[in-house]
Amino acid sequence: MTQTTYAVTGMTCGHCASSVREELGELPGVRQIDVDLGTGNVLVTSETALDFGQVEQAIRTAGYQLVR
Repeated sequence: MTQTTYAVTGMTCGHCASSVREELGELPGVRQIDVDLGTGNVLVTSETALDFGQVEQAIRTAGYQLVR
């Protein structure tokens, strides 16, 4: 298993976190997603390392921006 933390801007509420979880959860190999609204950090546990471009697109689809 691999754990990666991503910084996401624009999330302010439980609905925001739910949207991000839903989109990231569709990526192959994702097992768990923990969102910290206070910091904007999203911890993703996956079977293998995820493609950064796919993660970025999923977060954009949810309506937010991934900080590089």
